[in-house]
Amino acid sequence: MKKLFVILLTAATLSACNNSEKAADTTSADSAGVTKADPAIIKFNEESFDFGKITEGEKTTHVFKFYNGSTQPLIITNAVASCGCTTPTWPKDPVLPGKEGEISVTFNSAGKVGLQDKLITVTANTDPAQTVVHLIGEVLAKK
Repeated sequence: MKKLFVILLTAATLSACNNSEKAADTTSADSAGVTKADPAIIKFNEESFDFGKITEGEKTTHVFKFYNGSTQPLIITNAVASCGCTTPTWPKDPVLPGKEGEISVTFNSAGKVGLQDKLITVTANTDPAQTVVHLIGEVLAKK
């Protein structure tokens, strides 16, 4: 009986040590058991830009600057605008940890009169996977 108690106590101690090592691990496994690193972190200098007032038909461009605030390469897979009148361009190569990048957004105001709020949704290897920035302003009718 005493030997059984010592064996159970030893097994419980070893199991507890093994669990604490797993808790300290910064990687996680998906449902297939594949280990993956922590997600990248995208940090924009500004979440919205107000281009002010422009006349219908004018184009305006703004560059949203960001940096990778993680230890993983940041990979932007897509950037889409809420309207076909707005065109984003983004870096196709990974942005290394601690490095900066830019997303350039051009808004064509043709046929767009009034207050504007164009959303640009950036999809990357971040958590959450999508980040939104805004291009806002007012388009005045041609005189």
